[in-house]
Amino acid sequence: MRLDPVEAREPPDLRMPLLALAAWLGALLGQLGSWPAAAGTAAAMLAALPVLARRRGRRAALTAAAVLLVAAAVAWAALVRTEQVTGNPVARLAADGAVATLEATVTSDPRVVPGQYADRILLRLEVRRVTGRGASYSLATPVVVLGDEAWRSVPLGATVRTTGRLSPSDDGDAAAVLGAAGDPVVLADPDLWWRAADRVRSSIRDAVAHRPADQRALVPALVDGDDGGLDPALADDFRATGLTHLLAVSGTNLTLVVGFLLVVCRWVGVRGRWLYLVGAAGICGFVLLARTEPSVVRAAAMGTVGLVGMGVDGRRRGFRALGVAVTVLLLAQPALAVSIGFALSVLATGGILVLAPGWRDALARWLPRSLAEAVAVPAAAQLACTPLVAAISGQVSLVAVATNLLVAPVVGPATVLGLLGGLVGLVSDPLARLLGTLAAWCVAWIVLVARRGADLPAAAMDWGTGVLPLVGLTLLTVVVALVAPRVLRHRSAGLACAATMVLAVAVRLPTPGWPPEDWAVVACDVGQGDALAVRVATGTAIVVDAGPDPSAVDGCLDRLHVTSVPLLVLTHFHADHVDGLAGVLEGRMVGVVETSPVLDPPSGVDVVRDATVAAGVPVRTALAGTRTIGEATVQVLGPVGPVRAGPGDGSAANDASVVLLVEVRGLRVLLTGDLEPPGQAALARSTPGLRVDVLKVPHHGSRHQDLAFLDALGADVALVSVGADNDYGHPAASVLEPLERGGTEVLRTDQGGDVVVGVEGEEVFTRVR
Repeated sequence: MRLDPVEAREPPDLRMPLLALAAWLGALLGQLGSWPAAAGTAAAMLAALPVLARRRGRRAALTAAAVLLVAAAVAWAALVRTEQVTGNPVARLAADGAVATLEATVTSDPRVVPGQYADRILLRLEVRRVTGRGASYSLATPVVVLGDEAWRSVPLGATVRTTGRLSPSDDGDAAAVLGAAGDPVVLADPDLWWRAADRVRSSIRDAVAHRPADQRALVPALVDGDDGGLDPALADDFRATGLTHLLAVSGTNLTLVVGFLLVVCRWVGVRGRWLYLVGAAGICGFVLLARTEPSVVRAAAMGTVGLVGMGVDGRRRGFRALGVAVTVLLLAQPALAVSIGFALSVLATGGILVLAPGWRDALARWLPRSLAEAVAVPAAAQLACTPLVAAISGQVSLVAVATNLLVAPVVGPATVLGLLGGLVGLVSDPLARLLGTLAAWCVAWIVLVARRGADLPAAAMDWGTGVLPLVGLTLLTVVVALVAPRVLRHRSAGLACAATMVLAVAVRLPTPGWPPEDWAVVACDVGQGDALAVRVATGTAIVVDAGPDPSAVDGCLDRLHVTSVPLLVLTHFHADHVDGLAGVLEGRMVGVVETSPVLDPPSGVDVVRDATVAAGVPVRTALAGTRTIGEATVQVLGPVGPVRAGPGDGSAANDASVVLLVEVRGLRVLLTGDLEPPGQAALARSTPGLRVDVLKVPHHGSRHQDLAFLDALGADVALVSVGADNDYGHPAASVLEPLERGGTEVLRTDQGGDVVVGVEGEEVFTRVR
C-alpha cells in the first residue's frame, strides 16, 4: 500500500471506526445469543444520551445515537441469523438424528478431510428443500456435508439431490452436518459465471503444471487461494515465518489484481467514472474466481480498503472505508465477529493505516522513500496482529517482518503473471506456460525464503497464551508502536534495531532449565503425530517415530542436545509417524532404522526408503526380543510374523504398530504406536499382568481403546502426542477421564509442548516446555 506523504500529519476521522467497533460489539452480543446483555447495553446507552448532549453537545449525542443504532442493528441481525439457522426444519431434523433428502446448491469447493480409514470430502450446501420424517419444507439454510469420493467432482454452484443422516453442527453458521449416503445426483449445472471462473482456475493450474511441486501448488494459492496441492511441511514453514497470508485469499490479492487492472485501463485511456466501473467489475470478478465464501468476501472488502488507501487523501478515506467495510460485513455476516481471520484482516489493515505513515516518514530520513515504505507496511501490519497471533499459536514470529520484506518484490509479479497465465491459457497453451514459468520463478524465491527462515535457530519464540502473558505482549506492542517513530528516524538507532533482530533470530537462546538434567523420556511436540526420545546416554537417545514434519522433530532433538541415535524405531508407516524422518537423520549419527513388518501404506514405505537411502542408514524389521542400548533395556513385544504387504490403503497399519517396553533410569515405559483395540487385546493376552510407570497412549488418545487394558497397566503418567485443534477429535475425553480417575497424570503435547518424564534421585517428575 502506497501512503500519501501529507496525510500522515493530519488527525484521522475516527467516527466510522467507532461505528465499526459498535457493530463488532453488537455482533458479539448477538452471536452469543445474549438478549438481556444486548437490551441492557442499549438501555444504558439510551440513558446516557441526554447527559452526553448537555455536556458534550449535540454532535457528540448524535454520534452516540449512531453508535447505539449500529450496535442494535447488528445485534438484531446476528440474533435473527442465529434463529434462522438453529430453529429451522433442518436443525430440528438434525437434533433427532433423522435421515433426510436434500435439494441444495453447492456453495464451496470440496476439501479432503483425513479419516481413520479413508479420506472424506467436506463441502457446504445451501439447502433449498428438505424432506424428512414424512414432511417436506422449502427454505434456505446452510449445511455441511461429509461424503465419499464422488463428492470431489461436484462443481461449485451445481444443484444436487442427496440423502443421508443429519446431525447437529458445532458450526454456528450451519444448521446441520449431513453424513451423505451414496453419490449425489446433479439436478442442474452451475451458472455461466461459475463455469467461467472454474475454467480460469483450471487454466491457472495448467499454466504451472510443468513446474516443480511447490511452485505449481503455490502459484494458484497466491492468485485465487487454491491451495489443495500444498505440501503441509511447506505450509508449516510459511506459518513459522509469518507468510501464511500468502496461502489464502487476502486483501493483498485483490489490491494487486484490481490495482493492475486499473493501471492497464489508465494506460489505454480509461478515465473518470469508467475507472470506478472497471474497479467494481474487477472486484466482482475476483470474488467469483476466488469463491464467494465469507473469507473471500472479507478479503475483498479489506482489499477495497487498501485500494482506497492508495488514492488521494488515502489515510483519511482509508479510515472511513475500513469502518464502513467492517460495519457492512458484520451486518451481512455477523459470524465474522468471532472469526480469527476477520480480526487479523482488520488489525493488519488498521495497523497499516495508523502506524505505517509515521514509521515510513521516520525511516525516510535516512533510507530511500520506497524502501522505507516497503519496510514500514509489513512491519506495521505484523505488529498490529502480534498479540492475536500469539494468543492463537502461542508463538511470536521473529522473522515475519524480514521475510515479508524479502518476498514483497515478487508477490505482485507472481500474482499478476499467474492470473495472466490462466487467462491467456484459455486461448494459447504455450504462451500460458511461459507466463506460468515466470510466475513460478517468482514463487520459487518465496519458497526459498520460507524454508530458510523457518530453519533459523529462533524463527519463532514461544509465548504463553494466558491472560498475563498476552496483556504484557499487548502493552509491549503499544510501547513499540509509540516509540518506533522516534527511534527509527535516527540511522544509528535504526541499524542497531536491525542488528538486534538479526542476532535474536540467528542465535538460539537457551531455554532456562531445558532439558531437565535427569530427563528419561520426552514426547516431542510435533503436531498431529508421534515422536518420542528415550535417553540412553549424554547426547544419545533412542527415537521412536518421527512425526509428520522434519523441522518439528529436528527442533525437539536439538533442544534435547541429541546428536546420536543408535536406534530409530518407526512403529508403522502412516505419514504422521514417518514423514518427519529426514529431520531425525539430518546432522545426526543414526545407527539403524527398525520398522513394522507390515509395509502399508506404500507411500509411507517409499518415504522411509528414500530418506534412509539418501542418508546411508540401514533399515530392518523390528523383531521380538530384548536388548540393552546404553542405559536402556528395550523389548519388542510385537507384532510378530513375516514381512508382508498390507491392503494398500493404510487400514492395517495401526494394529501392526511396533510395541516397545523400555526400562530406563528405573522407569518402565510402554510405547504403543497407534495400536487399536484388537491389537491391545492381543497384547494383553501375550503379556498378562503387565504393569508400567509411563504409558504412551495409543493412537493419540483416539476414542477407540481397550480401556480395561489401559487401566490394568497402572501407569503413573500417560503421554498423549497430539496436535492442537486437529480434525479427528483427539484425544477423546472418554479415554482421558478414566485414566485420570484411576490416578494417572495425563500430559498432552498440544497443551504443554514437549513433555518430559524424568527421575531425580528416586522421585519421578514431569515437566512441560
